[in-house]
Amino acid sequence: MPVQRYKLTIAYRGTQYHGWQRQSAPNTDLPDTDLPDINRPDQDQTAPNPVSASPILPLSRSLPTIQESVARALAAVVGHPLNLVGSSRTDAGVHAKGQVAHFDTDQSRIPPDNLRMAVNHRLPPDILVRTLEPAAADFDAIRWTVRKRYQYFIWSHTNRNPFSHDLSWHRWQDLDLPAIAAAAALLEGEHDFTSFARTGHGRSSAVRTLYSCRVSRRGPLIVIGLESNGFLWHMCRIIVGTLLDIAQGRRRPQDIPAMLAARDRQSAGPTAPPHGLFLQWIQFRPPTSAPTDADSAPATDPID
Repeated sequence: MPVQRYKLTIAYRGTQYHGWQRQSAPNTDLPDTDLPDINRPDQDQTAPNPVSASPILPLSRSLPTIQESVARALAAVVGHPLNLVGSSRTDAGVHAKGQVAHFDTDQSRIPPDNLRMAVNHRLPPDILVRTLEPAAADFDAIRWTVRKRYQYFIWSHTNRNPFSHDLSWHRWQDLDLPAIAAAAALLEGEHDFTSFARTGHGRSSAVRTLYSCRVSRRGPLIVIGLESNGFLWHMCRIIVGTLLDIAQGRRRPQDIPAMLAARDRQSAGPTAPPHGLFLQWIQFRPPTSAPTDADSAPATDPID
């Protein structure tokens, strides 16, 4: 069969995982064997395939991650190791409603929706493949990305919510929402976001366009939505931490321009915890349009 590329939309509760990307961890309890690497596109597909004889892949030395879990479930269904490429490398504890990934296979005759259901059957209850569809051969979940939207949830109440403590950041203090909105508006537009990125983010440029930074309230739940052509390491969480400083009167909305101009991480506020952050959706360029230099620079920022 010819090779077919598939595009997946994935939702997950990141509480129990060390982020999206597969991570190795020392484990002296496992024997020294040559295990197939589900993340290596150069894996020899002609070598003996343990998946063909078994419904699961062998154990590997890795921490539990979303990428690892989904790739293993996919490999069990299609019958070979595979390379699963995700658009965003979400951090440990971060959740997603619309993560997007792609993989290739030449061994599946299963209709896409049946394939999706078979994969979901093998996934834990906190991960769901929402959609699975054939994609263009050159579709790339990273390089085709042009826009992403995150949401950050804050439980603003004197009592914490015991039913969603891992899905929102509990703040019992009075929060000034008009001050958050005023500060958020000053962050919108094209800026150098060095002050709002973790030191050592590794990008040659910290200039990004924040299309939208808005705050809304639904009862005790405050939602901060951030939409951009690319996010630097911890950028969403540092923005939220800074906005919460402003909401509590520790800083002023009019301090935002000076923070941006400083290009110094120490000038902005603290990093909000990961468990309130959700990757809401990812937007891609049309299949017929070739990526430009301007498109590809932010789009290759998979670390959010």
